[in-house]
Amino acid sequence: MVTHGGYPYAKGESRLWCERLVHGLARHQFDVYAASSGPEQERSGLLPLPPHARLAATASPWAPPEDGTAPGRRGRRRAAGLLAELLRAVCADDGTRPGGPAHGADGFDEALYGLAELARTHGGLPAALRSEPALRAVESACRAPGSHRALRDATAADLLRAADALEHALRPLSFDWYQGGALDAADLCHAVSGGPGALPGLVAKRFCGVPLLVTEYGVQVRTHHLAARRDGRGPAVRALLAAFHRRLAREVYTQAALVTSGNAHARRWQEQCGADRTRLRTVHPGMAAERFAAVGEGPEGEERTLVWVGRPEPGKDLVALLHAFAEVRKTEPAARLRLFTTPPQGGRGDGPADAYLAQCRALAAQLFPDEADGAHAVGDNPVSFEEIGSPEAPEPADAYAAGCLVVHSSVVEGFPATLVEAMLCGRATVSTDAGAVVEAIGGTGLVVPPRNPRALADACLALLRDPERRARLGAAARARALELFTAEQNLTAFGGLYLELISHSPVRRAAEAVDAAGDPVPFAHPAESRLPGRWNGAGHVPAWASGPDTAPAKEVHP
Repeated sequence: MVTHGGYPYAKGESRLWCERLVHGLARHQFDVYAASSGPEQERSGLLPLPPHARLAATASPWAPPEDGTAPGRRGRRRAAGLLAELLRAVCADDGTRPGGPAHGADGFDEALYGLAELARTHGGLPAALRSEPALRAVESACRAPGSHRALRDATAADLLRAADALEHALRPLSFDWYQGGALDAADLCHAVSGGPGALPGLVAKRFCGVPLLVTEYGVQVRTHHLAARRDGRGPAVRALLAAFHRRLAREVYTQAALVTSGNAHARRWQEQCGADRTRLRTVHPGMAAERFAAVGEGPEGEERTLVWVGRPEPGKDLVALLHAFAEVRKTEPAARLRLFTTPPQGGRGDGPADAYLAQCRALAAQLFPDEADGAHAVGDNPVSFEEIGSPEAPEPADAYAAGCLVVHSSVVEGFPATLVEAMLCGRATVSTDAGAVVEAIGGTGLVVPPRNPRALADACLALLRDPERRARLGAAARARALELFTAEQNLTAFGGLYLELISHSPVRRAAEAVDAAGDPVPFAHPAESRLPGRWNGAGHVPAWASGPDTAPAKEVHP
């Protein structure tokens, strides 16, 4: 398993589902190759691995590139030439053709694997990609006829930023993960992210023949486009990196034996980026349903109370939700809105999430000043901001239990995990049509257009006034979530994919499975050696087990 910025580090977007996958598929042996996302994540430590898994290797792609080698003049020229070939293909990709050129026709793949081979044989690739010849290659590609207009207007500062970003994205090519019984000895490589995070899997597929399975719960091209709006880079740098990530995604999808997504919305993105739909599978994220069983089987929450749960950020559109609740209060003065926020990532106090939360608090104070009316006393504001996710805060299940209706107001969304949690709690929902919302809820909730406070308010009022309908929708939502979105369903799906891919791949013999003459050693890795305890020492080959016609048993080794 190849991870990037997630499992087995204690923090990360992919930590939870990877942890459940590794712990749940105990019949497989896992070698985990983990790249961290930064020093803070590394300081948070590593999660304990089960007996059938081991941490094979780690890498710090964010750190200054110091691998102990410096490329010579020939190595720098070779790296610059390969980078120029790669960028010619990148700059020729204008993003208007979903499928792009035929595989191998533009030279991107040969240049990419040429850089990987250079890193394997000579080392020093990061330094070579930061050299003067490499910078000239970036400039030539941007100035070439037919390149994007924004690239032709690139300044010297833009070229330096682009070269630095490309070197950072290609740094996984330099990881020492592919030789000496490491990733090259696996029966299957499962990359749990696309883009640069899948580069180790591409290298193992190219040079070692290891079949590749890629999982994208958040499509990397889409993630890059969303992040590019906030990173402050100029148009030239954004255009070049967007084209690079599109072309890299196409290579990942071409080389992968199977590509899985968490929902049909992400799957459509993958198809637009060149993925073959015959090799696409949808595996919904698995939720720990037992955490919400008590709430889902219990009574409805507080009457006339709306609940929102999530991370405070502009894409969640809490501004529209507050305006919608103002409309609800005109008809239902006793209504309350409880906003349960999760702590923002990357610290607290001065980040974008904190600024947005402060903006929402100010808007709530403006729309709902403390006042005495028939339903509330002075100082009792109908809107409250509460935090979950910390040791002293309430659990998510308690947040959903606090109300009779859960509201989801996003304008940008991938897979709506909080919405599925509300479904597991048996709550009726009102949601905006963003991302995979409709796919998740089916017909078990009300859906309105995003950025439409009036429509959101009308849907909330319809359910607030009809408790029987709320109960029917909540029961249907819980039944749907238990059928489609549980951790058990996720484990079963990936376990089947592992066996499918391994069954279509040739048996891979590790170096120690043959003797000095090159003949296979039967039972070199007996099945009982996987068991914990005293059976771990059973890896020797008894004399009676040797014979010319026996073959080594196959190992499942994702």
